[in-house]
Amino acid sequence: MKVGFIGLGIMGRPMALNLKNAGNELFVPERGSLTAEIRAAATVLADAKAVATAADVVILIVPDTPDVEGVLFGAGGVAEGLSKGKLVIDMSSISPTATKAFAKRINDLGCDYLDAPVSGGEVGAKNAALTIMIGGPEAAFERAKPLFEAMGKNITLVGTENGAGQTTKVANQIIVALNIQAVAEALVFAAKAGADPAKVRQALMGGFANSRILEVHAERMIKRTFAPGFRIRLHQKDLALALGAAKDLGVALPSTALAQQMFSAVSAAGGADLDHSALVKALEGLASHPVAEG
Repeated sequence: MKVGFIGLGIMGRPMALNLKNAGNELFVPERGSLTAEIRAAATVLADAKAVATAADVVILIVPDTPDVEGVLFGAGGVAEGLSKGKLVIDMSSISPTATKAFAKRINDLGCDYLDAPVSGGEVGAKNAALTIMIGGPEAAFERAKPLFEAMGKNITLVGTENGAGQTTKVANQIIVALNIQAVAEALVFAAKAGADPAKVRQALMGGFANSRILEVHAERMIKRTFAPGFRIRLHQKDLALALGAAKDLGVALPSTALAQQMFSAVSAAGGADLDHSALVKALEGLASHPVAEG
């Protein structure tokens, strides 16, 4: 397919390259930050409008709701380059409510829209092993399925209404945040009690407490490797979506609110761009004891 791709950051860059490696023709907008690898793999065009004009399917993955709105509907944006029958796929993690409004505006141009946020982080993006949760018409999903299969492994059409994918991603981010907090609390407890956190992690990975968070993020906490796979400020954005929606729905999310406060404590200390596993720093501060030195 002729695929436009907008948002070539930590996640987007390997996702776009996987699409190219699967045999698709790739179009991207000019940015000073484009890597040599992307420039070699894609046709570089002036802006998002030009990308949408050239492509049959336009994919975007950008940080937040206002960024999606700007890419789609701003001057020189995707909407200006669309023609009837094209498909827009938003793989960002944004507001489900805004997603429904964006989809309607794209539908009014005679085009289909899928919201298809992802989970799996940088590792999943590089390995084409992302979990992709999708909302939108079944026919559009079937059309896009080969593209999703080039980027991910666990691909689910959650609902045929736009917004279903984003709702699922918010739920995912609640689970991930609370798991990070649980693992961080366990390691801080173990370290303060005098146990070797690395050996504790090794032991727990053989039992019912095992998880991807224990496997990947506990190792980061122990080795102090907090270079971002997924930044704290982005997880804060996702939990803000969860808490805002919960307020509208009349649902209590007390543990989510606490995890958000832990992220906020790390962010206030200058850690907003650290990996979300750095939530452990807030708990280490409360305990006056690090999981590990470094």
